[in-house]
Parts: sequence; structure tokens; C-alpha cells
Amino acid sequence: MSIASKGLTAWLTTEEPSSARHAALQNVWRVWTRFASNPLGVAGLAIILLLVFIAVFVPWLAPYSPFDQNLRETLVAPNAQHLLGTDELGRDILSRILWGSRITLSIVAIVSVIVAPIGLIVGCLAGYYGGWLDTILMRVTELFLSFPSLILALAFVAALGPNLNNAIIAIALTQWPPIARLARAESLSLRNRDHISAVRLMGASSLHIVIAHIAPLCIPSVIVRITLNMAGIILTAAGLGFLGLGAQPPSPEWGAMVSTGRRFMLDSWWVGTMPGLSILFVSLAFNLVGDALRDALDPRQE
Repeated sequence: MSIASKGLTAWLTTEEPSSARHAALQNVWRVWTRFASNPLGVAGLAIILLLVFIAVFVPWLAPYSPFDQNLRETLVAPNAQHLLGTDELGRDILSRILWGSRITLSIVAIVSVIVAPIGLIVGCLAGYYGGWLDTILMRVTELFLSFPSLILALAFVAALGPNLNNAIIAIALTQWPPIARLARAESLSLRNRDHISAVRLMGASSLHIVIAHIAPLCIPSVIVRITLNMAGIILTAAGLGFLGLGAQPPSPEWGAMVSTGRRFMLDSWWVGTMPGLSILFVSLAFNLVGDALRDALDPRQE
């Protein structure tokens, strides 16, 4: 090993693991402190945590089964027995909304797990390698971006068949391109940094540099983008459910519930309004958290 390589190795390994962990914890604490200083972000996080709590413990929280019908209590207005009223089949709307939180969170979680790695890998490869690979990957990305996400999701679901699993696949296919564009921009700014050049001089392969050094630095931006996209995922899933292309009856999916309730808006407004408000508040919560997280991770706040 040459003197330059020995010096470079020593420079890259001077920091002790304990001090690195301490620095990482301090950085996490600074991010949390900046996030906590945003009251709207904290409010959004509280709503999301409440939604997660409801989804986990809904069998014990829901007062009724979401599927049990009682035709003697159809379209009952909100009262002490049914806090949010009943629908056209006498099912308790509150119970259906609570159970529907599981479907909503499942869609958001599965789509995020699918699109984040795909968008991150595609963007990092395109940004680091450049050339013909960048051209091909970005042309495919722009092809997906040229269509509105809901229209593209409708086309995919129509081709695959209307059910919840196909709706999740369709939503995932429309949500990765913005993440790929973001990761590509980050990679373009990172590939010529000093520490990347140092790793390259040590003989690391391009693929290793992308996976071990470029992609981790893009993760904070991707997390912010995913958080902001979650509201769009919820609205797209609700739109598919509203059109009958998502979760199928009698599943208590919020979009499908709004679709059913639109027939009773004049006389029984609560049937469609209550699940619509659930979509509104949860989407707003994810947007607020995304905005606060973006500000908290902004290096200019240092």
C-alpha cells in the first residue's frame, strides 16, 4: 500500500465508533428539537400516532363490528348509541372508520416500502453513472411523470382488475418517479465530493460507492419526500375506492364509504361526510409532518 493510500485510510478511520455514535445521537436530537419547535408538525405527528394506535387496537376500540347489518337502524343520525350514525345497512359508521384506518395505513406503509428503494436506487444509479444509463432511466421516469398519478393508477387498476392488492401495485407504480428524480439530483451533487473521491481512490467499485456512500446520504431527502407523498397516496387510494377500483364491499375503506354516502348527502349527510373528514385530517397530518420534517432536516437550519 502506498503512503498516500495509508494516509487516506488513516484519515477515514480516525473517528472512534463511540464518538461517531455520540455525534449521530446529537444530530438526531437537533433534528427532533427543530421538529418539536413546529407546533403544526407536532399536531400532525399526534394525529398519525393516534391513527397508528387505533389501527393496532381497533378490535378493542370499535364498539361494533364493521360488517354487522341492522336494517332496523338504517341511516340513524349521530346519537349516544352510534356516535357517528349508521349507514344504509345499519352498520355503525364509527366502527367502520376505525377499522378503515388499518386499510389506509396498510396502503401507505406497503406503497412507501415499495417505492422508496426503487426510486432511491434508480435515482442514485442515474445520477452517479450518468451517460446512457442516466438517459434511459430518466426517460422511463419522465414517461411515468407525464401522466397524472390518479389517471395512471386508474389505467393500471383497470388492466390488473379492481381489488385492493392491485390498487396498491398501481399506486406504487405511480409514486416512485418523483423519488427517483430527487435521488438523481442529490447524487449529481454528491458524486464529486471529496469523501466520495477519497473512497474512489481507495479502489472501491462504483456500485459499492453508490450503495454504501451515495444512497445513505440521499435517504433524508427521500424520507421527507415519502412523507409528503403519503397524503397523495391516501387521496389516490381513496379515489380508486370511490370509483369502485380499490377495496371492494363490504370492506370499510374510506373512499368506498364516501362513494356510498354521496347518494344520501341531502338527507343523511353523516354517511359520506364522516369518512371524508377522516381522509381530510389524515392527509393534512401527513402534509404537516412532511413540511416540519423538511425544515428540521434542512442543513441551513444549523
